[in-house]
Amino acid sequence: MSPFAHTPPTPPIHWREPGRAWWLLSALYPLLPLTGVAAHGLSGSELALGLPLLIAYGLMPLADWLVGEDDANPPESALAALQEDRFYRRLTWLAVPLHFLSLLACAAWAGTQTLSFAGLLALAVVAGLGSGLALNTGHELGHKRDRLEQWLARVVLALPAYGHFTVEHGQGHHRWVATPHDCASARMGENIYRFALREMPGSVVRAWRLEAERLRGLGLPVFGPANAVLQSWALTLVLQGGLVLALGWLMLPFLLVHNAVAWWQLTCANYIEHYGLLRERRPDGSWEPPRPHHAWNANHRVSNRVLFHLQRHSDHHANPSRRYQALRSFPDLPSLPSGYFGMFVIAMLPPLWFRVMDPRLLALPQVRGDLSRVNRLTEARPPA
Repeated sequence: MSPFAHTPPTPPIHWREPGRAWWLLSALYPLLPLTGVAAHGLSGSELALGLPLLIAYGLMPLADWLVGEDDANPPESALAALQEDRFYRRLTWLAVPLHFLSLLACAAWAGTQTLSFAGLLALAVVAGLGSGLALNTGHELGHKRDRLEQWLARVVLALPAYGHFTVEHGQGHHRWVATPHDCASARMGENIYRFALREMPGSVVRAWRLEAERLRGLGLPVFGPANAVLQSWALTLVLQGGLVLALGWLMLPFLLVHNAVAWWQLTCANYIEHYGLLRERRPDGSWEPPRPHHAWNANHRVSNRVLFHLQRHSDHHANPSRRYQALRSFPDLPSLPSGYFGMFVIAMLPPLWFRVMDPRLLALPQVRGDLSRVNRLTEARPPA
């Protein structure tokens, strides 16, 4: 046969993810706070309002331990088609109104039932737990270039008054991740409470600075309708102000606690995702590009199915625009011993966290006990 003979193209592989319907859990999990409302309505006991906390921080880590991990990847030849499969993106769209439904239902229950102040705060905490999940939905949507998904990200981030996230995360965190310059990358030896005092205000300041620079570059006013941060904050003002007007002054403590808990959920995620990891500095002073080993990964099957694969964070930082269903696992990644729900609990107990994570960090192939390859608290750091 002639070497110039035409070779027919390889036909595309028609691959369908096994068990893909389980991703419905990610879309429906925003309704978790309503289990507490339903339990309270059925039992009359305010203790029942805490059921979502038991599910999130008790049942979920247990399920991760019992069901185990899944390190399977889609075939490389199927990735392009998998990325374009609209079933997966429609689930992220569906989650947005369910986040709103969850908060509105909790707020209505708080405003119309006779609750003690402790009961009101308990309901605010579980509502904040749900809106912390809204930050995860906004994270997935905000990384996409589609105009609808960008708009949906700003809308859902308005729930917990975190409208600055898409700007800060995409342009700040992803640029400086796993370096001393990043306020959202935790340092070895830094407990979560100290980290929160740096990360929470730092993210707001950095988002505002980045958005102001963008607008000035376009010749637009910073305090104007084109400001993406102000757009989402304005939605927050309408939503939360409307709840106060409709349901009364009790909404003020309810919403303050709700917002704080949601912000704390993101802080917990940021803390565990890059703890101690450090990108290599080049001779010219620049940092190597983010690679999969610059984020802690978790392949725990159950929690990944309710978090839009957030825990495959290593591939996400290497390929930020890749959709959740196509994120891959790699060998020899920094790996968490539990899914995020279990790791959040460990992180809130600093002695336990350091005992679990510091040896794991130092044993990584890229570290091998060399503290110069670790993002450490003890070294002098420039401001975030």
